[in-house]
Amino acid sequence: MICLYCDMDIISQTTWRTVLYPPKLKPICSDCFEQLHFLSGQRCRVCSRETKERVCHDCLWWRQQFPDGDVLKAHCSVLGYNDFMKDVITKWKYRGDYELGNMFADVFRDAFEKQYSNLKKDCLIVPVPLSSQRLKERAFNQAEMLARLLPVEPVLAVERLSGEKQSKKSRRERILSKNPFIVTEPINKPVILVDDIYTTGTTLRHIARQLKTNGCPSVYGLTLARG
Repeated sequence: MICLYCDMDIISQTTWRTVLYPPKLKPICSDCFEQLHFLSGQRCRVCSRETKERVCHDCLWWRQQFPDGDVLKAHCSVLGYNDFMKDVITKWKYRGDYELGNMFADVFRDAFEKQYSNLKKDCLIVPVPLSSQRLKERAFNQAEMLARLLPVEPVLAVERLSGEKQSKKSRRERILSKNPFIVTEPINKPVILVDDIYTTGTTLRHIARQLKTNGCPSVYGLTLARG
């Protein structure tokens, strides 16, 4: 088996450690696996930030921006957005290496089962959409790919009208950006939004606000990485 990221022969890397404690992430070599930062320990119960605070200052701020409290009930990320993850996601998302997303199949499903097992029979999985322009450029939506790794069939119930690149915006510009999303069908079940990276939380909250306006009772988030 070949590592999807570095093309290393994984079989040749087998040691007593990898036999007794095989990496949950496959197919990936041990060198690449060691460069991943799995979020752990004390975390903000809303956004998954590693912090000793029960609710971090960002989420307390978001709570004040909506008349009935934060529109995003909770969110879970799997990995920290370190330099290695930045490079992986750049190759995966911006350079069209679709197969790289399969590196995270096991851990993403595990996070879903651990965080949302009580919801999976009653919830809908909704991937964060790309604009038609961005989808044409990239040929696939990385959020939809992640959503299809989960045991619940995703629903494409949200569209993005604007194609502005969030990665080029400052934190302030992201937070103050106009809501570019519309809901294409009413939803009366809890929704878990899926995306690749949580940075400021603006994208998830833009969509959550639109969903709740259209009848959704509660909105949660699941992302691969936490910036």
